Amino acid sequence: MMPLAPLLKAALRPALDYALPPRCPGCGGIVGEDHAFCLECWGGMEFLGDPCCARCGLPFPHDMGDGAACGACLAAPPPWDSARAVLAYGDVARTVALRLKYGRRIGLARLIARQMLRHVGTAGEGDPPVIVPVPLHRWRLWHRGFNQSALIADHLGTLTGWPVDRHGLIRARRTQPLRGMNPAQRARAVRGAFTLAAGHGFAGRRVLLIDDVHTSGATAGACARTLKRGGATTVRLLCWARALPDRDAAPTDAAD
Repeated sequence: MMPLAPLLKAALRPALDYALPPRCPGCGGIVGEDHAFCLECWGGMEFLGDPCCARCGLPFPHDMGDGAACGACLAAPPPWDSARAVLAYGDVARTVALRLKYGRRIGLARLIARQMLRHVGTAGEGDPPVIVPVPLHRWRLWHRGFNQSALIADHLGTLTGWPVDRHGLIRARRTQPLRGMNPAQRARAVRGAFTLAAGHGFAGRRVLLIDDVHTSGATAGACARTLKRGGATTVRLLCWARALPDRDAAPTDAAD
């Protein structure tokens, strides 16, 4: 016999869909099921994946071979071991990120985590990777009420079964918003802003670092350096969206 709760939910679903129909996360239009995008929004989303730079995930026009890196990563290797994002930053990616971060649509964190799954990979041998969200400073966390990256990390932990450490990496120094800064200014702004909490070592662990939007990489880079100083063997960055260098639109309004 089925439990009562699923039966009740199934019985009430038609009434709920009539009163509160599922909405597209991108434009708000009515769609057929929860957490589904309409055809127009889906068509406007640029999903990222192979072939791409092995270090930063920058799309390649064609397959360059295993382990191939872009010119920028060859010239100045980033502090993380690899970086991937679900989408190129655009109208839909921006809308979802801002609705989660500033619109308090915290249910979107689950949608983002589900889309991230294809980039997660396998646990491999030994202990599974530990999922670590990019932290907010306590005053910003108090003002906003939640850390969007931590919400995504929690859902990703549930989906993968991997451990989530929300408190090991902390933002010890409050930094001014990064929007409007150039890459060099961003790097200076976050230098020394992160540290490890007492008793939260990452020695010998692989880390999956979670953020919502990847812009210049200054914040994620500072986090990766801190985690590696704490003993992490590898740090992989996974984001909802990333800005591509050849695009006009920059996500200045989505950066912490």
